[in-house]
Amino acid sequence: MKEEFKLDNQLCFRLYTASRLLTQAYHPLLSVHGLTYPQYLVLMVLWESDAQPVNDIAHKLYLETNTVTPLLQRMEKEGILTRHRGEKDARQMIVSLTKKGCDLQKKLAAVPFTVGSAVLCGNITLETAPKLFQMLDDIIGNLSDIKRCTDKTGQSCS
Repeated sequence: MKEEFKLDNQLCFRLYTASRLLTQAYHPLLSVHGLTYPQYLVLMVLWESDAQPVNDIAHKLYLETNTVTPLLQRMEKEGILTRHRGEKDARQMIVSLTKKGCDLQKKLAAVPFTVGSAVLCGNITLETAPKLFQMLDDIIGNLSDIKRCTDKTGQSCS
């Protein structure tokens, strides 16, 4: 077997596994509040800046609006946020936190530290984490560029 086809030699497998295990680490911390990891991500975006268009939220999460919309609808039904038409542009749907959504920030304040302390061990420390973040940001940026530059036929743009 060629070396490039071995699972242990795949960056994608390591990133996938790390992502899956990290999401699993969040599950027990979020589920007691009735939240999923994607909902938590939406909350973090809105805690940074409330009352944002759906498109902006989707863009920040590297997701399509048709993926984010059902998520937002469920969160609205749970009383975590509201959606309303934009005043300047009625085509825009603006998402805002409710009191319940704002209160969740206090209830979930320990979550980043709890998960972070599980990740920060061995070679990954508070000092080395920024370099890791930068490397991951570079990977995300490169993959986003490839996605944007690939046309609908699957052929890479020149």
